[in-house]
Amino acid sequence: MKVDVVYFAWVRERIGLPREQVDTAAATVADLVTELRAREDRYDVAFADLTAIRVAVDQELTTFEASLDGVREVAFFPPMTGG
Repeated sequence: MKVDVVYFAWVRERIGLPREQVDTAAATVADLVTELRAREDRYDVAFADLTAIRVAVDQELTTFEASLDGVREVAFFPPMTGG
């Protein structure tokens, strides 16, 4: 299936792309991350510490265990702080 993957902040900087369309067989977000990390070193570096990354599926905050069944977009970004 094809999924739009969006990267924000330092995740985007490390990967070098703001977004891309990925053809994946992944069942979960974690599986997608595994596929991405195997592509190139820049992905491996960006996803080295998953505790520093949040994920949204179709614009809903979720976990890395979330299913990709029927999903159109996955977004990765660092935790946000506010004041």
